[in-house]
Amino acid sequence: MKYPCSGVILAGGLSTRFSGQNKAFISISGKRILDHIYEVFNKLFAEIILVTNDPIKYLEWDLNIGSDLFSIRSSLTGIHAGLFYSTNPYSFFIACDTPFLKTEMAETIVNSIEPGVDIVLPETSEGIQPLCAVYSKQCLKHIETQLSKKELKIRQFFKKVSVKKLPENLLQKNDPDLLSFFNINTPDDLAKAEKIIQNTFK
Repeated sequence: MKYPCSGVILAGGLSTRFSGQNKAFISISGKRILDHIYEVFNKLFAEIILVTNDPIKYLEWDLNIGSDLFSIRSSLTGIHAGLFYSTNPYSFFIACDTPFLKTEMAETIVNSIEPGVDIVLPETSEGIQPLCAVYSKQCLKHIETQLSKKELKIRQFFKKVSVKKLPENLLQKNDPDLLSFFNINTPDDLAKAEKIIQNTFK
């Protein structure tokens, strides 16, 4: 089933803790992270958008590519660009360094969209997960106002929109260990991901 929602992959990070290496192309057990995310998105979304300031590297994938509209490099800038380019009222966002995103987790989040809600936001014991969440086009103007002031914290505009938080027990129904939210920031995280693959996906 294809949802009336865009899928947006954020691939604009600087990867400063990973020696500048593009994390989308990191292979875990022989599979690039971006390939995994694309497979999930291709099942769910008719429109897939990848936000990057280096588009030439992503031409092998069948998706729409857009660049940041604000010069500041930040996750919020990427969310803004994704919403700007999206042709749907809602978009599901994921960071490109998330190797274990489950189709069922994305479905749980997208299925929680309802009229009047601007953000569908997973919340675990680790906190909110703003880079594995749904945002509506209604967020665009608030993000633009915030970015024009160079205020980069994603949650800063949440008080101005309607946010629906998804509790941990709901999220764990199809992803008991919440691996969908695991992301790779450091070489240690990569080593941990390899162990997860060996222990979980034998």
